[in-house]
Amino acid sequence: MIVAKPAFRKILLKLSGEALAGNNGYGIDPEIITGIAGEIRDVVALGIQVSLVIGGGNIFRGLAASSAGMDRASADYMGMLATVMNSLALQDALETVGVKTRVQSAIEMREIAEPYIRRRAVRHLEKGRVVIFAAGTGNPYFTTDTAASLRAMEIGAEVILKATKVDGVYNADPAKDPSAVKYDSLSYLDVLQKGLQVMDATATSLCMDNDLPIIVFNMTQPGNIVKVLMGESIGTIVKGE
Repeated sequence: MIVAKPAFRKILLKLSGEALAGNNGYGIDPEIITGIAGEIRDVVALGIQVSLVIGGGNIFRGLAASSAGMDRASADYMGMLATVMNSLALQDALETVGVKTRVQSAIEMREIAEPYIRRRAVRHLEKGRVVIFAAGTGNPYFTTDTAASLRAMEIGAEVILKATKVDGVYNADPAKDPSAVKYDSLSYLDVLQKGLQVMDATATSLCMDNDLPIIVFNMTQPGNIVKVLMGESIGTIVKGE
């Protein structure tokens, strides 16, 4: 019997903060986060090195606050702290299902997380631990998308998996436009020129410069993440031409 091997050995999973909120739209849904932890456990069981970056939009959105008059840098730092809260919640959920996990924060807060140290993160991954990168890049004006691209390249990830609520990238919002067409494959330039909502322009450009593929897929469908990693054609892949 031939056992299929995973298509990737080291990945970075990018989750939005909103994904943790479920239908509530705010906060953390215990059922959702437990389900995500179970999916990640299945990936770790395949021998794949897993790291994560989580947004903070379910708790605080810095950009929205700055547009309402708050100082942009202050708003962004508050958003970074929201990602730390989400990271600690996911760490707890993962440890509950038996997955050893470390949180590394770009903003130093030693009582609750390790400081981000690239070599230490790589060692954790080599020992089979999941590493969650919290607090973005530690700098205002940069999104968690950019943090995901940066950390993925620093640790030598082979792909970024962008978890969403839809099954790929479309030319229009499929929830509003029934004639929207899904792309199976896109180049980085396609994403930038067409303004497609994959990752922000800075993150996409970083991936393009370093030839790091991005796979956008539906995380709400149980088992999808394992299917993607086993090479099944799910979602949309963004890569070089």
